[in-house]
Amino acid sequence: MNKTTLYSLLTLLCLCFACKKEQDPFEISKQHVGLLTDSTQVKDLKLVFPNDSVVKRIGGDEFIGNKNSIEILDKTGKQLLILEPAEALDSTSVIETVQIIDERFKTNKTISTLSTFKDIADNYKVSRIDNLINSIVVTVNTLNASFTIDKKELPSNLRLDMDLQIEATHIPDNAKIKYFFINWH
Repeated sequence: MNKTTLYSLLTLLCLCFACKKEQDPFEISKQHVGLLTDSTQVKDLKLVFPNDSVVKRIGGDEFIGNKNSIEILDKTGKQLLILEPAEALDSTSVIETVQIIDERFKTNKTISTLSTFKDIADNYKVSRIDNLINSIVVTVNTLNASFTIDKKELPSNLRLDMDLQIEATHIPDNAKIKYFFINWH
């Protein structure tokens, strides 16, 4: 290899590394929440969140199949995320569900825990709306996300009938998100 080729190759490598975009630690997409991905294993959480606290909650009798939630807290003790692994008490299990708590986590279309139903509907195709006892769940498949909205945000005539098929047009634009989840696997 001559010097010109070697120099060109080194320059190209330097440009590639210099242009590499750094991952936003608060960006949400279909496959990741910050640095956490849909293939991150429980045993690797300390590597993903090196400056934060990883708190594993072990509750009750694990023989009944309950999964244990894992809380991620920042260095001030503020709760960021609640993670649920696919398998309880398995360090090689991947994360199945991520509950977004901190409002700094946002999609590339700025959807966060502070968003309203209008924000969601204007930026994503609503895949499904489920009518539950005290809430509705708005699912967005393109994001692997579900948003829980308290029925108190709905008109009073829609709050009690669980058999009613809730449509996007029934939900007020200013209805606030109560819970924001990313669901994997």
